[in-house]
Amino acid sequence: MAQSFQFETSTERYRDEHFLPYFRNGVTRGPMTAETSDIDGLADRSRTPPTVAVVDAQSPGNVGTIARAMKNFGFDELLLVDPPALDPDGEAYGFAGHAREDILPNATEVSFDHLVENYHTIGCTAVTNEDDHSHVRFPYSTPSELPDRLATVEAPTALVFGRERVGLTNDELARIDEICSIPAAADYPVLNLGQAATITLYELRSLTLTDEETQLPDLERVRAPEPTIDRVYDQWAELLEELNHPVEKREKTMRMLRRVYGRADLTTGEAIALLGLLRRATERPAEQ
Repeated sequence: MAQSFQFETSTERYRDEHFLPYFRNGVTRGPMTAETSDIDGLADRSRTPPTVAVVDAQSPGNVGTIARAMKNFGFDELLLVDPPALDPDGEAYGFAGHAREDILPNATEVSFDHLVENYHTIGCTAVTNEDDHSHVRFPYSTPSELPDRLATVEAPTALVFGRERVGLTNDELARIDEICSIPAAADYPVLNLGQAATITLYELRSLTLTDEETQLPDLERVRAPEPTIDRVYDQWAELLEELNHPVEKREKTMRMLRRVYGRADLTTGEAIALLGLLRRATERPAEQ
């Protein structure tokens, strides 16, 4: 298991515990900047997003699919254990989308030993154990439960995905720090490798992307002002009168409409469109 970092008052000890893991075995694990040269800056440094590791993938296409999912959700470091050949003109690069420009060509081949010795590892598997009597695959977390906990892990972390047909072996899982499993139908819980990675990375996107860094607008929707909503209700009341809706039922009908529109959170555009339709219905010529 990767050593966790603890803040110490000793400058030398802090340097050993915080700087050296970034250069363990000669591999850079994080950016060295002016901020990381300052002890106070290091203490407040946001943690490095999880690395993605794929063990013994059989299909280059799945490696490309995983690289693309990483690009979609803000992950950038890909480690490969015993990978297939990744031909720049082959399916890995064809499936990778824009990740063919950076994530895939910058992927690093490592050993499984290096992975478990240098990272806090999360092994992804479809098959778990049911209780702690057999703890190789138990306890486990679902992908949606991981972000809150991983945000507090003070060590480099790696999401580890296994082979397409058999996943990670029991021997490999026994060396991994924690288990993750995607809830799925009991009669067929096994997902395609690329699908499993995509779902997991989506659930962990809060570790890599802020709301402002996604393609979505800052505001999902804005409720129309109350005076505009009240005009909708007034127009409904006029329409009920025009339709000769039973007087004794109008109060109940209006209450129901208020409940419906209250749950709908109408936008200004939606409210104005409804006003136009209701007005046309109210002002329609009487049938001859």
